[in-house]
Amino acid sequence: MSLSQKSFHLINSEIVYKGRAFDVRRDRVSLPDGKIIHLDVIDHTGAITIIPVDSQKQIYFVRQYRHPARELLLELPAGTLEKDEPPESGVAREIREEIGMEAGYLQKIGEFYMVPGYSSECMHIFLAKDLHPNPLKADDDEFLSVEIYSVEQAYAMVEKGQIRDAKTIAGLLLARTLIE
Repeated sequence: MSLSQKSFHLINSEIVYKGRAFDVRRDRVSLPDGKIIHLDVIDHTGAITIIPVDSQKQIYFVRQYRHPARELLLELPAGTLEKDEPPESGVAREIREEIGMEAGYLQKIGEFYMVPGYSSECMHIFLAKDLHPNPLKADDDEFLSVEIYSVEQAYAMVEKGQIRDAKTIAGLLLARTLIE
């Protein structure tokens, strides 16, 4: 059987939870073999991740507690987009809130789906350079510490399993030839 998107048909969709950053919906879908199934989907507004690199080729990270993982994780600065917000606007806000810097140069270097098996969240990755201080007040629920590592240290931490956040690992991989 040859697959095509037309082989899958959305019959109906119902919102079962409405939240700040995402909704949960239950879709009824017809499969290529005619079977009808229910799929639970996290409908997400999208997000951004930033690779902030200074003139000494150092990368800015944030360490923060992630309750679902029950750990303090080292991550690249990132954030959820507001509904219909362009990714560039989210980047400009989040880099200032999370590391207190503004970027004179931004380049989108990729995008990917975080967990397409159950979520619509698309992550947009940006390289940020020409950094200069211009902080914004952090979100009330964010308690972050900023950590700065050389490019070599950052990739070594990934290889040693010291960075375990998927968006951070993927972002660093996408940026590797641009920052080494």
